[in-house]
Amino acid sequence: MRSIAVAASGLRAQSGRMRVIAENIANADSTGSKPGADPYRRKIPSFERSFDRDLEASVVGLGRVRPDASAFRTKFDPGHPAADTLGNVKLPNVNSLIEQVDMREAQRSYEANVNVVTATRRMISRTLDLLRA
Repeated sequence: MRSIAVAASGLRAQSGRMRVIAENIANADSTGSKPGADPYRRKIPSFERSFDRDLEASVVGLGRVRPDASAFRTKFDPGHPAADTLGNVKLPNVNSLIEQVDMREAQRSYEANVNVVTATRRMISRTLDLLRA
């Protein structure tokens, strides 16, 4: 049961990571609400390890979600409502390609944890079948 609980912590962590990535993708084109205002800033999820005393095992969880400090992109569009006095619009520092790669990595990690849960359940079931015979 310990392996299922550890894998479940991985499932929760990767699920949280996917939520952050989805938020980044959803806001990839969000600009500031007024001229010169900062647009959406990309968020970067992190993981933290902790020791679960009940399980006597290390588990993982979603850690601090911090803002990406990289520079915003700019685009010359003097007619845009968020354009500054020079006609430049600040765009989010979100690169959709990077977000898609991160999402795929999170999905694969999620699937790996599901496979651990499935394999563990199968081993428990086979053990019970052997004990009944």
